[in-house]
Parts: sequence; structure tokens; C-alpha cells
Amino acid sequence: MGSFEPGQPQQVQSLFEQIAPRYDLLNDLLSLGLHRVWKRQAIAWLSPRPGQTLLDLCCGTGDLALVLASRVRPAGRVIGLDAAAAPLQLAARRSARAPWLVLEWRQGDALASGLPDGMAAGVAMAYGLRNLADPAAGLAEVRRLLRPGGRAAVLDFNRPDGAGLQGRLTAGLQKLCLRGLVVPAARLAGLEEHYAYLEPSLARLPTGAEQERLARRLGFRRVHHRPLAAGLMGLLELQA
Repeated sequence: MGSFEPGQPQQVQSLFEQIAPRYDLLNDLLSLGLHRVWKRQAIAWLSPRPGQTLLDLCCGTGDLALVLASRVRPAGRVIGLDAAAAPLQLAARRSARAPWLVLEWRQGDALASGLPDGMAAGVAMAYGLRNLADPAAGLAEVRRLLRPGGRAAVLDFNRPDGAGLQGRLTAGLQKLCLRGLVVPAARLAGLEEHYAYLEPSLARLPTGAEQERLARRLGFRRVHHRPLAAGLMGLLELQA
């Protein structure tokens, strides 16, 4: 099996089809469970309320969508969209165990969801932006889907700009974690190439400042990129 190339939709889809069965376990192990804390911060920004319609783009196995659905019940709903079928199958099994939550799972492209303009009060995207063929187009689709005043939370790794000492230290720490912890652990699970993909995918992610500039050009009226986990992760908070 060859390596996976970031920005190539078919290769990225294939990667997530293959890692889906072990994705949640590895997320918990490799982040020491902290990915749940970072997702809670994204949810806090979205501030979901009962009755709202929310979207989870690049929803994966659905952990974030399930929490959002619990916040908008009883009259609200959450649509989870992902390009890969295997994670969506796992998400559907999860939601079947909580039938009181209103969830819909769709396989599709986060760059062209096919959903109506302005249909969502909130949009979440966790660890999806750097996997898109065009991150700027992904943010444009988020803007299209949000109603006026709606909020979006885009959670991902943080790519430091490298201009100052802090940025260089953060970049060095990220490489150390990826090469010294994440990839070796994935190797034990037979997924070395899948997780070696993380570093080149991070290299093509816009920096926090670049994400802010893109969002402002797209017409978001409130834009803030917030570093998390000592700058290793980042949360882009948006309001239409």
C-alpha cells in the first residue's frame, strides 16, 4: 500500500474507510482523551439550543454529532456528513442506541454538501479542514450553510506560522509528538502509513492567521482563531 497524499479526495476517503474500526480507540489513546475536552470547547462556542438544526461536516464516527443532538432535543436535529462510508456506518450504529436523538447521516462532499443555503444555526467541523481538497472552499461552504447570526466551530491541529520563537517551539513539539508518539503507536496497530499522513496534512493547513483572513473575506462578521493545548490544536470560532 502506498502512502496517502493530502488534498486528494479519493486517497483521503480511502484512508478513513480503512482506519474507521480503530479510529475512536486510537483518538482516545493518542490524545489521552483530551480530544473530548477540545470538542467540548467547540460545542461551548456553538452554544446549541433546543430546536436548532445543526450540521457536523466531516463527522467521522459521529461522537461530536451525538453530543450536539443531545443539546438540541427534543425538537432539534443534527445532520452528520462525511465522505467515507465506514465511519458513517459506525455513527449510525451509535445513534441507533440513542433513538431519542434526531440524527441524519449523509455521505457526501463537505465542499459541495448539496444542502440548502442558510439552513443551519450552527456548523461544526472537527479535524476535517486540512483533509479537504481546498480548505478555503470548505470555509465558503460553511458560510453558505449558516443562517445570519449562526455560528461555526472549526477544530483542527494548529499550524504555527514559524515566524517567532514560540511558533518554532510549537512546530518542533508537534513533530516530536507525531514522529515519536503517534506514528509509532499507529505502527503497533498496523496503521503506520495512515497516521504518518498527519504531518503532511498539517503542512497544507492554513495557519490561524490565514484562516482568520479567509473567513473575513468570506463575509463572517465575527472571526477568532484560538490556540488550544499549548498551541498544538486550534479552534476557529466564526459567526455569520
